[in-house]
Amino acid sequence: MADITDIKAILYTEKSLSLQEDGTVVIQTSVKMTKNGLKEVLKNYFGFSPLKINSLRVDGKTKRFRGRIGTRNDYKKFYVKLPEGAKLENVEA
Repeated sequence: MADITDIKAILYTEKSLSLQEDGTVVIQTSVKMTKNGLKEVLKNYFGFSPLKINSLRVDGKTKRFRGRIGTRNDYKKFYVKLPEGAKLENVEA
């Protein structure tokens, strides 16, 4: 079952800020989050249901640090189209 703790951050990049002008927010979550789970979280915690949700899974890059190989964490990005007047508040990035 999806929970508010699965939301990691709201992304503020050049692309996401240009999308926010059209009412679309980019949310980074854990890999286990689904579209229906995110819809449920937004309805329960923020009081609205989104108009549209697109998802994108991002695999962690393989990186070297002091000669050792490691990987960054995998995550999902959701592009959420918000209804008029809806805002995501009280979410810490």
